[in-house]
Amino acid sequence: MRATGTTPGATAGTTTDASAGTPAGTGTNPPAGTGTGSARRRLPWAVVGLWIVVLAVSGVFAGKLNGVKHDDGIDYLPASAQSTQVARIQKEMSGGSATDMVLVYDRAGGLTAADRATADRQTAALEKAYPTVGTKAAPVASKDGRTLIVPVSVAESAGKPEDVVKAVRDRLAADRPAGLTIDVGGPGAAQADAKEVFASIDGTLLISTAGIVALLLILTYRSPFLWLVPLAVVGVAAGTAMALVYGMVQAFGLTVSDMSSSVMTVLIFGAGTDYALLLIARYRDELRRIPKPYDAMRAALRGVGPAVLTSAATVVAGLLCLLAADLNSSRGLGPVGAVGIVCSLAAMTTLLPAVLVLLGRRVFWPLIPAYGTQSRAGRGVYRRIGTFVVGRPVAVLAASAVAVGALALGIGNLPGALHQDDTFTSAPESVAADHVLHRAFPERSTQAITIVVPTDRAAAAKAAVSGTAGVASAATGRSGGGWTEISAYPAAAPDTAGEKDTIARLRAATAADHGLVGGASAQRIDTASTSSRDARLVIPLVLAAVFLLLAALLRSLVAPLLLTVAMVGVWAAALGIGGLIFGPVLGFHGMDPGLPLLSFVFLVALGVDYGIFLMHRMREEARQGADPRRSTVVALESTGGVIASAGIVLAATFTVLASLPLVMMVEMGLVIALGVLLDTFVVRTFLVPAATTLLGARTWSPSTFTPRVPPIPPTP
Repeated sequence: MRATGTTPGATAGTTTDASAGTPAGTGTNPPAGTGTGSARRRLPWAVVGLWIVVLAVSGVFAGKLNGVKHDDGIDYLPASAQSTQVARIQKEMSGGSATDMVLVYDRAGGLTAADRATADRQTAALEKAYPTVGTKAAPVASKDGRTLIVPVSVAESAGKPEDVVKAVRDRLAADRPAGLTIDVGGPGAAQADAKEVFASIDGTLLISTAGIVALLLILTYRSPFLWLVPLAVVGVAAGTAMALVYGMVQAFGLTVSDMSSSVMTVLIFGAGTDYALLLIARYRDELRRIPKPYDAMRAALRGVGPAVLTSAATVVAGLLCLLAADLNSSRGLGPVGAVGIVCSLAAMTTLLPAVLVLLGRRVFWPLIPAYGTQSRAGRGVYRRIGTFVVGRPVAVLAASAVAVGALALGIGNLPGALHQDDTFTSAPESVAADHVLHRAFPERSTQAITIVVPTDRAAAAKAAVSGTAGVASAATGRSGGGWTEISAYPAAAPDTAGEKDTIARLRAATAADHGLVGGASAQRIDTASTSSRDARLVIPLVLAAVFLLLAALLRSLVAPLLLTVAMVGVWAAALGIGGLIFGPVLGFHGMDPGLPLLSFVFLVALGVDYGIFLMHRMREEARQGADPRRSTVVALESTGGVIASAGIVLAATFTVLASLPLVMMVEMGLVIALGVLLDTFVVRTFLVPAATTLLGARTWSPSTFTPRVPPIPPTP
């Protein structure tokens, strides 16, 4: 028993254990050498030692992940679409998949004879330097005489598309007359430019994400040391996840793209830091009522363990639902992201607790939580918010619901499908070439539609293609593997309604000859339609999985339904905000067709975390016998600060995606970040507490609680 009127760990003159901050001689410590004391010393060191081994092994393989990434068009296309089948057939033909480029020569005052000679000389040199596929296409000059285009298709055997395009650009730049602009465009060049952007993402993304998380942790903990612990543990989780994903590639042939790898990095830092914030906040509270860090950590893990486990399970379940998607990029993202979440959970519930226990209370310096004290830091605000909400639940619920609903109306202002020219936030050379082509050839397309047909039906199919309305010209290309290529040039410009109608007519015209229609424009059409189909299938699966997990944790049907409906509202409002800023503010002319589905999965699976933290604490209070209003106030007071910190960290990590030069990444990062902030500061702070106040005990229906009343002490 401690002396009355003293505060161990805080009172002057009290001797303290250096490692734990516990008063010596208080009688709370077990005798030295007991099994419990030995376990307290051995277990944390054993856990740290195990993770050191894991880190040593994973370090060997994590760096190899970059070498097995794939960013070919086929890795993003719909698995069963015609355009994907065309790409696969072309890959098996002689020369393999082609790097299709368009050399664009342009002079403002009109092309000179020397310019045309330069084009002939350069084209001939390229044909000697690289193996080409298909029939050589003749150069085409614009009506105004200032632009000349030369289509070139380099065989896959020449090297990676990005390497080929770079080499071609270097060759052309070295032999360019003054005043002549030479750009390399076309689908192959666009793919190479995208690959170059993705190649620079990993380092930028990792450094930016780590920097933002470190800054926010410093501001949150106001400690020169504590922020290093969760950040280091997140780094260990990231390295482990990379190694595991590499192993899955080798063992199961998992396809990993730069996009899925980038999203995994953001998930690990965002979700892992959230778990750390929740655990450390609870651990700090337990240190004020439990003298030993080991015992305090055990209590903290018991308190937050179910919520963190369910939180991670909802994210993993949501991501694995993407396996039902037909879009390759979405389906591949599922297991990659799930591995990242599992590694984050494992590190934050084993390595982080072990390190914190070994470091003792001193890691919180200068704000060391002294045993026997109470902290009110940051809780007064949420206590006042809770009191306000339970005092006016109808008005608060109505106001927050109207705000979310009003923002959701912005969905009607979302731009249409993203065009090829609008893929990048700053135009690379391939986009500059497309702009020249659109100006020089407004009356026709310079991008071929590729049709593959069985070789024995090639003649009939060629006639059908040539006779299709909207086709300006058609030519037979290479054959191989029983298939023959036909290149059709539509009269309409790329990404227009006219071109889409032409593709639809070509598919109908060649169906009798078992033809398949592909090419860059067909790929975008198939991607958009498949994304819509995937959303209709995957969204209900995610909702069902999240609802079932919440029901298992909260032992209720009403509370999970409330949280699920709230998250759907957040998702709609976040997309609505996107509709208000994508075009009017950022100047984006299109939206990636996969954005609605991916943003839904991330916002529902990640955003429901905060609902779990809040409702789990609310349920704890209800089980202790607190009335619904008090349960709401106490839950908000206890979790409001940590949820706010976690929401800001998670939103900040996804905002890093907005710094990347790809419109798709910017849009996804902004929608998810805005949705997380809306969920954190509106839905979890006002809407959900107001709804639970009005529902009262029905929130936990069909469960009923028998309050846990402390036993009456025996009469002396």
